[in-house]
Amino acid sequence: MGCQGLFLGTETRPAKYLNYNLFDDMNRSVYFLGHIETPYTELKQCPRNIQPGGPECRLIIKPKYTEATLGLKPGKEILILYWFDQVERDRLRQNSRKTGEYAGVFALRTPHRPNPIGAAVLKIERIDNNIIYVRGLDCLSGTPLVDIKPAITAEKTTP
Repeated sequence: MGCQGLFLGTETRPAKYLNYNLFDDMNRSVYFLGHIETPYTELKQCPRNIQPGGPECRLIIKPKYTEATLGLKPGKEILILYWFDQVERDRLRQNSRKTGEYAGVFALRTPHRPNPIGAAVLKIERIDNNIIYVRGLDCLSGTPLVDIKPAITAEKTTP
């Protein structure tokens, strides 16, 4: 059944959800897992997008989340989610830096957006305790780290 029916009323919910309002107890907070260290200290230094062969970057995991890295290995691709904390969140349209086209931020790769979440798929270079080394992130040093997940590549999604 998955999530289908969860929000349609109690009559379509599995028994374990009856008489339970999903939103009463839901914590809508995001917990930063750590931060990212890159060579960039100013927005104008950041590349437009990730550069897989770019400079070494470090994902610094808070000690309380270190156990969650079990199973990650060098050579494995990961999806890295991060929070662009020094951008304009009220910007809805702008010119593309690449083409100059005026468009909505959802049609662009700009970090300036209502929910400034960055995403990158990069290969793990190495892991040293609570530090994961990758190459070529497009964010400032000190950027908050939101999440890390195994990357899903095209080969894994084709039947």
